[in-house]
Amino acid sequence: MKKYIEPSELIINEDGSVFHLHVKPEQLADKVILVGDPGRVALAGSYLENIECEIESREFRTITGWYKGKRITITSTGIGCDNVDIVMNEIDALANIDFQTREVKDRLKSLEIVRIGTCGGLQPFTPIGTFLCSVKSVGFDGLLNFYEGRNAVCDLPFEKALLHHLGWSGNLCQPAPYVIDADSELVERIAGTDMTRGVTVACGGFFSPQGRQLRIPLADPHQNEKLQSFDYQGWKITNFEMESSALAGLARLMGHKATTVCMVIANRFAHEANTGYKNQITDLIRTVLERI
Repeated sequence: MKKYIEPSELIINEDGSVFHLHVKPEQLADKVILVGDPGRVALAGSYLENIECEIESREFRTITGWYKGKRITITSTGIGCDNVDIVMNEIDALANIDFQTREVKDRLKSLEIVRIGTCGGLQPFTPIGTFLCSVKSVGFDGLLNFYEGRNAVCDLPFEKALLHHLGWSGNLCQPAPYVIDADSELVERIAGTDMTRGVTVACGGFFSPQGRQLRIPLADPHQNEKLQSFDYQGWKITNFEMESSALAGLARLMGHKATTVCMVIANRFAHEANTGYKNQITDLIRTVLERI
């Protein structure tokens, strides 16, 4: 018996589009690029030909078109894993739920999803300007802990080692990090031979969760030092951002292929930042368009 999705669980707008994105099933391509900044959709979309649709709703902006014979959808998520939760569930619904019958399709579609973003480097070998592909993501956001099957897709020994290193075990005030692998084939194709590969921590905020202190003291003043010094079977934490863990985790549970690539715009190790990065990120966008 097919699974029926109640109207309260999947909200479909009167025009047949999904609730937040306002995208219709036929407007979604099998290759999807996610960006945080809605303005970056226009930048990436400027390389597309034969634009089929341009849709805007809140922080979610979507363009579908063609690049060298490949049909691609570019969508903005806004900032944070909570927004990625919305986008991933809605694009999966567009691909794998019949909007007429509200039933899960017999034949499920696997999408290719690449997030292009910016991040902060945590190691001396991740200076400003580095293009970095997240082979593994560490979720400090807690999102995947609400989904059944979380343990089956996560790297539990890595999680245990990291918790021990951070000294967070048994402290109910600290998050329960999860560790998830990106799709290996997609990493090979997107990262190629010219991107740094690493382990990305996705945080639930930009300031204290990433070790930044303004007026409020940090709960763990040594968090970043611990992350920089962590080493598990040769893996080191390379960078901070705010979305990769939710993307990789939900993609794995849903059966999609996903990874995150970022340009380092700040290095926490060197205490340097570059706010004039916007021209450089076009190179990363073009690279992903070529390889997706």
